[in-house]
Amino acid sequence: MRTLIQALRTKELRNKILFVLGIIVIYRIGSFIPTPGVDYSVVQQCISTSSTTSENFVGLVNLFSGGAMLQLSIFALGVMPYITASIVIQLLRVVIPRFEALHKEGQSGETKLTQYTRYLTIGLAVLQSTTILVTARSGALFNYQCSQVIPDGSVWNLVVMVLVMTGGTGLIMWMAELITDKGIGQGMSVLIFMSICSGFLPQLWEIGWGTNGTDGNWSKFAIVTSVLLLILIFVDYVELCQRRIPVQYTRRMIGRKMYGGSSTYLPLKINMSGVIPPIFASSILAIPTLIAQFGKSGQSWVTWINTNLASTTSVWYISLYAVMIVFFCFFYTSITFNPDETADNMKEYGGFIPGIRAGNATSRYLNYVMNRLNTVGAVYLLFVALIPTVLIMWLELNNKLPFGGTTILIIAGVGLDTLRQAKAQTEQFQYSGFLFSNTSHVEGQ
Repeated sequence: MRTLIQALRTKELRNKILFVLGIIVIYRIGSFIPTPGVDYSVVQQCISTSSTTSENFVGLVNLFSGGAMLQLSIFALGVMPYITASIVIQLLRVVIPRFEALHKEGQSGETKLTQYTRYLTIGLAVLQSTTILVTARSGALFNYQCSQVIPDGSVWNLVVMVLVMTGGTGLIMWMAELITDKGIGQGMSVLIFMSICSGFLPQLWEIGWGTNGTDGNWSKFAIVTSVLLLILIFVDYVELCQRRIPVQYTRRMIGRKMYGGSSTYLPLKINMSGVIPPIFASSILAIPTLIAQFGKSGQSWVTWINTNLASTTSVWYISLYAVMIVFFCFFYTSITFNPDETADNMKEYGGFIPGIRAGNATSRYLNYVMNRLNTVGAVYLLFVALIPTVLIMWLELNNKLPFGGTTILIIAGVGLDTLRQAKAQTEQFQYSGFLFSNTSHVEGQ
């Protein structure tokens, strides 16, 4: 709160905050503008009658779009194509040497990778918008509980709708980059945060208020709210934890000057993989459910999938979900953090870990430390991801819990990152030199 008050007192930061709020308002307005060719009244009836949990793939995309996907608005895809493209480009660094070389080039290489990410985002937007429209036209998007969402099923009408949704994705990507350049925080993260909060708070209130104030339960509301606050505090604490490995740099003579001789540390987070493992696990487990929607309801394999994988409280779903989270926690960390590369960079600049020989010994030590951190991080992600499932089973909420493990991790992570950037910029604009410590800083004097 103190950081926010100080930011609002500074003209430059106040303008940035107002700019971000303006972009958010435009983003939320676009989430309610229906795509041309969609019967909006029928869509609203379908949303009121259908039930989609926030942990399957459809619920996850709808969560990241702020509820725009099920409304089939112009921003129906939300930020999901950009997130998928960013993850794919990052994973391809391991497979394609060209991408790894661009990553090592610095700013120019990252600019090129960002350009590739934009191209892939548009391609994925075309693919995902086509899939959503075909699924909505067949009725599978709303679990076959309603139909005639798209009255005109001609090819030309579908092409226009795909172009509109793809254009909406491009506009969202541009607005996110504007927030990053001219506002506070990372643009895509801020839009994801607002999308989640837009549907999160009304659903949380619905637990206590119910439908028109008739079937609510305020005791369940109090329990869910208390657990949510405790988990957010716990997540914030773990996300700020670091394993600091001491690094000593030797002195080197370059020309006539002496460099080095400093002591620092290598910060390693407990949860290096972030929110990626729960997203991957939820997406993969949703694939059999999507396939089963196109099969006949009487077939045995369709019945088994709907019984064991469509429900987030089934034993099979919980077991596979836990195994995949652990696997992706180790897999994604091994891609984003390379002990060999880190050890080589330290050796090149004359750095070493006290008591550890530079080179292969340093690489093995970092790998040992990362395996221990990944073990703790995997247990932490399992705890956060499975707490909502335990609440659903205990309080009998019928899969209508407003938050999941992915939601909690995103809210805590984005909130901490934005607060850190706001605090850093506040200190930058309100900094006073040590020669004028007793006077206020006035620009130009």
